[in-house]
Amino acid sequence: MLDPKYIREHADEVKKNCKRRNSTVDFDKFLALDADRGELLRDVEAVRAERNSVAAKVSQLTDGDEKTKAMAGGKELKEKIASGEKSLGAIEAEWRELLMAIPNLTHKDAPLGKNDEDNAELKKVGDIAAIEHPQDHVELAKAHDLIDFERGVKVAGAKFYFLKGKLAILDQALIRYAIDFWVREGFEMLTTPDVAKEEVLTAKGFLPRGPEKQVYYIEGNDLALVGTAEIPILGYHMGETLAAESLPKKYVAFSHCFRTEAGAYGRESYGLYRVHQFSKVEMFAFALPEQSEALHLEFLRLEEAFWASLQIPYRVVDCAAGDLGGSDYRRFDIEAWMWGRGEGKGAYGEVTSASNCIDFQARGADIKFASKNGEKGYVHTLNGTCVATSRAMIAILENNQQPDGSILIPEVLVPYCGFDKIG
Repeated sequence: MLDPKYIREHADEVKKNCKRRNSTVDFDKFLALDADRGELLRDVEAVRAERNSVAAKVSQLTDGDEKTKAMAGGKELKEKIASGEKSLGAIEAEWRELLMAIPNLTHKDAPLGKNDEDNAELKKVGDIAAIEHPQDHVELAKAHDLIDFERGVKVAGAKFYFLKGKLAILDQALIRYAIDFWVREGFEMLTTPDVAKEEVLTAKGFLPRGPEKQVYYIEGNDLALVGTAEIPILGYHMGETLAAESLPKKYVAFSHCFRTEAGAYGRESYGLYRVHQFSKVEMFAFALPEQSEALHLEFLRLEEAFWASLQIPYRVVDCAAGDLGGSDYRRFDIEAWMWGRGEGKGAYGEVTSASNCIDFQARGADIKFASKNGEKGYVHTLNGTCVATSRAMIAILENNQQPDGSILIPEVLVPYCGFDKIG
């Protein structure tokens, strides 16, 4: 979340940023509530101070009548405090809900725009193979008996599936290759819980409840299934103060991911592209403020190196302000070529993101740094996709299909798979 003090002192700037980010938050209402909350806080604190003064006076009185009178006055003040705290609590809940809905600040170089159509293309890498009659991964999977969507529906409902045979092995190969790739780069490996408390989701920047929720809640518990390992890794250091000399801390983590994908159906969510459950390897860093921009570029460099090693054509985009998530300060996406997108004519589809969230998440999760010379502050957090296996498999199947119907396995994955082609 943003610092409320910063919001008060830069209200015009923050309001303009909300508009730039397509935020629907009622910013004027927040400012009005913030003013009322501040006034109530001052009033309650003043009455508390007065009651403390009376209590101190009572302890020193020896005259019975004066002491009784003073105690009666203290009781009235106590009731006044209770009334004030009740009013403050009512305002506080709505104030905090609006505060959490205010998006992060936006990097000055992030493109203007309302959605992903306004993202700025930075580069294209790799040649798109000339395929006379390309098939999408759903057709390829059917031909080779690799995915069972029908039984996935029978067991768990729409947008669930079974991976079969060599595709199930490819899924695991991608996970292990990604872990090895990032561990070699100095990241510490974690496996995370697949659930997290709501306070962790909120700190991440989710507004998890409501009609647009993207998470599955576990009924009767303050827990939700995570949509990315970013959530539990953020919670890993929640409430801690990290030694500045130990930063950056860089983690790579495997998790299953669960998303409701509310309202996300359509032609471009075909097959595995947008599903309710998938596996993902994620990188995350806690950094000093002066380290985060360079780390952000490092995250993008590693994502590019990974996709280049798979020999899949891709492009890099700088995400427009209106396409940024609530916690993003700046985000780069890698989009791989997929023949099944673009109404079957082929188009690029997002496979990774790399986000610098500056101190937005750390403020919500209360994660700070302290140096030996006394410097203190909130850390910066960064996250990036190593690989989401569902979309990686789409790109591999659709780009590596051969005229004879077989599908070649990227060379770097062959040792992990134990085979070099499907079919």
